[in-house]
Amino acid sequence: MVEKLAVLLQDCKNAVFFGGAGVSTESGLKDFRSEDGLYQAMKEFDRSPEQLLSHSFFAAHPQTFFEYYKSNLINTQAKPNDAHFALARLEQQGRLKAVVTQNIDGLHQQAGSKTVYELHGSVYRNFCAACNIDYTLDYVLHPQKEREGVPLCTECGGMVRPDVVLYEEQLDDGVLQSAILAISQADVLIVGGTSLVVYPAAGLLEYFNGSALVLINKSRTPFDSKATLVINDSVGKVLKQAVDSLNQ
Repeated sequence: MVEKLAVLLQDCKNAVFFGGAGVSTESGLKDFRSEDGLYQAMKEFDRSPEQLLSHSFFAAHPQTFFEYYKSNLINTQAKPNDAHFALARLEQQGRLKAVVTQNIDGLHQQAGSKTVYELHGSVYRNFCAACNIDYTLDYVLHPQKEREGVPLCTECGGMVRPDVVLYEEQLDDGVLQSAILAISQADVLIVGGTSLVVYPAAGLLEYFNGSALVLINKSRTPFDSKATLVINDSVGKVLKQAVDSLNQ
């Protein structure tokens, strides 16, 4: 299977990677949609992750939101894994044109990828909800001004929030359109580490018109029957082996 992927990558000039939580979990990050993540949220907060990370909950209970957000969605010790590095190498070789990710951890950029479309935003970008001044992740973790664990703007006192897409919020249209364009122009689309059940992100596959759709995921997805190649294994392991085998 990996050999077939290597053959597809060898001759492609416009591949795109579309990734989900399974890419980041190989770096030790939590998947809050998993059984463990759901159990932990219900045990500690008596609410599901979807409730805790919704816009309405954030607005009504910012203190609890940030308590959950900081302990479950931020891990500054996480490092890029084999998948991230393999994709960065493919981009440097001119084979991969873009990474479209549902993750918010910035690990693709840390590994060296340049063209990354973050559908759900990034923990590294934060801003004042009142005056739009930008803030770093470090400020959110260690604010100079705060109220009951909620970071506040040093200029206007407004609440500083992460630039991530919460439940009940829409994806950024500019990022979404860029992702759609990249996928629609791809000759090979590699989808990794996602169950492809969360919309609107999963709907992006409908824009692919290229020659080969590759799915790399440990479990089955609703799109398996439409794929050129399905590999049920670790995303990092598969991508590293395929990229290592390419003739330079």
